[in-house]
Amino acid sequence: MDDQTAELVNRGRKRIEWIRSRMPLLAAARAELAVSKPFDGLRIGMSLHLEPKTAVLLETLAAGGAEIVATGNHGSTQDDIVAVLRANGMTVFGRRDDSVERHRENISAVLDAAPAILLDNGGDLAAGAVARGIESSILGGTEETTSGGDRLRGELAGRVPFPVIVINDSRLKAIGENRHAVGQSVVESFMRITNMMIPGRRFVVAGYGWCGSGVAHYLRALGGKVAVVEVDELTAFEAALDGYRVDSLENLAGWGEVFITATGHPGVISAEIFPLLADGAVLANCGHFPWEIDVPALTAAATGIHPLDEAIDRIDFADGRHVILLADGRMMNLAGREPKGNSLESMDLGFLLQVLSLERVATAATTLVAGAQPVPDDLDRLIARRMLAAMAADR
Repeated sequence: MDDQTAELVNRGRKRIEWIRSRMPLLAAARAELAVSKPFDGLRIGMSLHLEPKTAVLLETLAAGGAEIVATGNHGSTQDDIVAVLRANGMTVFGRRDDSVERHRENISAVLDAAPAILLDNGGDLAAGAVARGIESSILGGTEETTSGGDRLRGELAGRVPFPVIVINDSRLKAIGENRHAVGQSVVESFMRITNMMIPGRRFVVAGYGWCGSGVAHYLRALGGKVAVVEVDELTAFEAALDGYRVDSLENLAGWGEVFITATGHPGVISAEIFPLLADGAVLANCGHFPWEIDVPALTAAATGIHPLDEAIDRIDFADGRHVILLADGRMMNLAGREPKGNSLESMDLGFLLQVLSLERVATAATTLVAGAQPVPDDLDRLIARRMLAAMAADR
């Protein structure tokens, strides 16, 4: 191990040690799995943000006997965490500065290892397995995101013969992680990246699902003026009753000072919107894929692109206006400056959902149907009880 790698490993281990000490649910699961060994002889292929909390998840799976082959997501990989995982004997692909093309190569490398179980994020591994024709060799898996669940039920519908438990379908995760943890981490990341004030500033949140409603809630709690764009009539009605201004993106484009997308769908802020934006508007995304802001169209329309700071670019237009793009349109709370992601407690809960769902796949895959499905209700309720007990212990 060279000096640079040793320094990365040392730094990463210190960070992971703090995180591990604040994740009691995974600690208990790790002790249980070390005895039961449900993953003995199984290789788990993973594509998930490689940051300290994910390292604790992988430690837990390894304690249960799993062999880990993993990669991260584009733009969110933390190199010191990769160094620690490799030092711990795991096969890990990816760097912080990987290009999109290199990220795709990393996904392929995970599939080259012939995993029996997939821990997926955005459906990339499942889609890759289908494209290769190796789907029949997969015992089952989990999917972390709404975007991946939509992909499994859309593009990959009827083509995935193995069970995939969609963690984001869990109401427990939706409440604890998506609404409250994403809401908190996105607002915290906006403040950390930009050093801008929340109170009195005009924010437009595109999407009022669990994540978007959480972002809107925390912005308003800190004094922001918040409007919501939502294409589903019933969800828009909910946002209106929650007290938000609800309108179209076209009508809000000139009003908003900061725009945050949280829909899971491509092209939300499109080329047609750019001419309507006020001078100096800030564009940010917290969805899984970096497609909600049409960044290629934005750069094509630009007369100049000027990096101002880490994760901050000024995009100039021919009419003299400019907009600010954060984190290249990627998930701002994991791709921005010194990314922290979601809170420790929420990821302790969310990753226990992952662990127990993967254990169900490993030990009882034949009891599950093929394709995307929600977390089994008994697991949701078990984890809710454990989380409530952990919260009470802190009082």
